[in-house]
Amino acid sequence: MGKIMERKKIISRKTKETEIELELNLDGKGSAEIETPVSFLSHVLESFAKHGNFDLKIKASGDVSVDPHHLIEDLGICLGQAIFNCTEDKRGIARFGFMAIPMDEAEVVVSLDLGGRAYLRFNVDMLNEKIENMSTNLVEDFFRALVSNASINLHINKNVGINSHHIIEAVFKAFGIALKNATRITGDNSVPSTKGAI
Repeated sequence: MGKIMERKKIISRKTKETEIELELNLDGKGSAEIETPVSFLSHVLESFAKHGNFDLKIKASGDVSVDPHHLIEDLGICLGQAIFNCTEDKRGIARFGFMAIPMDEAEVVVSLDLGGRAYLRFNVDMLNEKIENMSTNLVEDFFRALVSNASINLHINKNVGINSHHIIEAVFKAFGIALKNATRITGDNSVPSTKGAI
């Protein structure tokens, strides 16, 4: 079996609106060092890293006094690019991931395919409200940016739930575990596709 490449990447992005440095290690231990001015997003990204067993470092700043939208979307871009670069060689990975997560009254199901085609189905209805300085409708924008840059097929479905905090946190936890399942090394060094390439 060939040697698996190191699955650790650093992504930097600087625009007139945001400045981000992000480091992702798919083969980590669930450690997170996250500094953003959107504290709820920092919280759910820590949950993503913890439950996915990824090491994730983020230092981000931006024009959140105008609207956190720019920063949240750009964080999705950066995390998506890191996932893509860490999984560019699809050889030896499981490829598919799935997880259902309950959190109090909420239950969310995530399935994904690292098959190289970008698609998002975000079937998550919740109140259009703010949790601290973050609008709940920005969660879809985050994942749309992530999917476009990671080239993954991602389905996020809310089965039940009322509390927006519970719903969103369940989404990030389920995504972390599903991604961990999809990126795990199977011991088979082949590309997981009948085409022989992804």
